[in-house]
Amino acid sequence: MTDRTYIDIHVLHSVPPSNLNRDDAGSPKQAVYGGVRRARVSSQAWKRATRVAFTDELHLPAEKLGTRTKRISSLLARRIAARTTLDDAAAARLGTALLAQDLNIKAGKKETETAYLLFFGINQLDAIIDLVAERAEELAALADDALTKAVADLPVREQLTSGHPIDVALFGRMVADIASLNVDAATQVAHAISTHPVEIEFDYYTAVDDQKTAEEDAGAAMIGTVEFTSATLYRFATLGVHQLTDNLGGDTNAALDATRAFLTAFVRSMPTGHQNTFAHRTLPSLVSFVVRDDQPVNLVSAFEKPVRSRGTGIAEESARRLAKELTRAASSWGVTPLTVASVYEPDSGQDTDTLTAAFGTPHNLDEAIACVLQTVRDRLQEPA
Repeated sequence: MTDRTYIDIHVLHSVPPSNLNRDDAGSPKQAVYGGVRRARVSSQAWKRATRVAFTDELHLPAEKLGTRTKRISSLLARRIAARTTLDDAAAARLGTALLAQDLNIKAGKKETETAYLLFFGINQLDAIIDLVAERAEELAALADDALTKAVADLPVREQLTSGHPIDVALFGRMVADIASLNVDAATQVAHAISTHPVEIEFDYYTAVDDQKTAEEDAGAAMIGTVEFTSATLYRFATLGVHQLTDNLGGDTNAALDATRAFLTAFVRSMPTGHQNTFAHRTLPSLVSFVVRDDQPVNLVSAFEKPVRSRGTGIAEESARRLAKELTRAASSWGVTPLTVASVYEPDSGQDTDTLTAAFGTPHNLDEAIACVLQTVRDRLQEPA
């Protein structure tokens, strides 16, 4: 395979009044950029939304995905019990012995939890069970010392360092005190920020007690406020296909499948903060996939000077700004894309040529992803 292949994902996404991602005080997250206050959605929030979309929208099978939990012991025990004739207590004892010997994962405050979240695949747990499934009853019958000795040499750690699920391969894994379990992330996701200044607003709401009569109490049974903002967000992520392929054990077909899943899920996902209050789910106004062999290029500098609405709309002006910045990056800095495939509506104004020159002919999402995957497939098949 080639040394480096990056897919940059640029998204313009307008959302109505909403509170997608709140801080510790309940306010929509913000950032100062270009000297003005912007709406912000953290990278963690959108990565979580992307992972949820793998299941809820793409319906990927559980065996291809991971889970992040402190409850690896109880999860392993339940799967041991389901695979063998052991009762719950014996399965828990065997599972604890397996995890303790080769991994030495620190225990948490609760007996059934670890000290930190672990990110792993269900298929990896099953691979651990495969090591003992045929002699589970024999092992469970041993005394504690004998059980410890019997499982001491089993390659439990090896099962968690290979056969990674899609989301672990994409987003990586860090376990500070067990460095051998670390997985370098194949993706980087930027904090989304608005292309324009924003102000935080307050929604004052009341709730009426349906069972009270007007004679009893004419006032509201509950009052409160919720903060919100609305914004056209610039979202950016980059995917290192070379790292993803390495994380998936060199399986190029698996890497292509994971790439398709990530591109689709990242574009279509949405954080769910206060979603029942605001029904804020929208689709992007522009998506541009840019394949590179040199370096990722975040184009947020297009919005360092904040966009102002002058009758054309913020999203439309933001698209023109983004197009000019993509073109400038190539002409001024020599970072020329291998492929650009985009989803957008052509500008109805005088800058149609600007958009087309930067983003290419408009596609629908499936067509754009197919174009990107063809470039990636060709590069993966090149001799090293």
